[in-house]
Amino acid sequence: MLRSFSERHPNHLIHRPALCIVVQGAKWTTFGERRLHYRTNQAMVVSVEMPGASQVVHGAPDAPYLSAVIELDQAILREVYESMEAPPTPASDEHAAFVMELNEAILGCAARAVSLLGEPQAIPLLYPGIKRELCYRLLTGPHGAVFARMVVGAERNRRLVEAIHALRGNFDKQVRVDDLAALAGLSPTAFHRQFKAMTAMTPVQFQKQIRLMEARRLMLSREMSAETVAFEVGYASPSQFSREYARLFGSPPRRDIGKLLSA
Repeated sequence: MLRSFSERHPNHLIHRPALCIVVQGAKWTTFGERRLHYRTNQAMVVSVEMPGASQVVHGAPDAPYLSAVIELDQAILREVYESMEAPPTPASDEHAAFVMELNEAILGCAARAVSLLGEPQAIPLLYPGIKRELCYRLLTGPHGAVFARMVVGAERNRRLVEAIHALRGNFDKQVRVDDLAALAGLSPTAFHRQFKAMTAMTPVQFQKQIRLMEARRLMLSREMSAETVAFEVGYASPSQFSREYARLFGSPPRRDIGKLLSA
């Protein structure tokens, strides 16, 4: 469970495939050019690992923002989908993140998953069954077509997702878009179009955000200087790094890290 009050600044992080279920309050998350707003009894669903920025917009001392994050196991989702007698028809939407309404069945399943935090010894025995039930509830719920698209699209977009993972794993290197397109089995133009349709950002924007988030992490955890960390994450110019850092986080590296450490 995550607890927070209204935040003054966005929280930048790399999102993994998961459901972020809002129990109380409201929040927004931005992926590239798309901003998603979600509130009590809604969830944000992310189907591929990608960088984003989030901010709690409704939370107070007497009613803080509360959410539960449950990792989305796509292997189990596929297994359940293929076991269904009448699986839902996949939706055509290609976005890797969306907001969904939660019905009682999904909320009940999520509540049982969260309750296991108080019984750690029961997690290995009970959680696998809850994950399987959750996948079934998602596929048979009002957004079942979108989750079916994750299963069917996962195979169709497998090489595109592999290219995204390659870019994520080599964020600190000079990566040619033509090489990523070849890995995805697409022309550079088609790769660029499909990459942006899925992540709401271009490959260059995706890599840049990963670099800057990693740089921030290194300066906080290892007390590295801005110049040193610029080269560490793949920048050739510390001044360019500082400009792009300030554009994303709102302040130059030294000032931003100082504020975070004194908060």
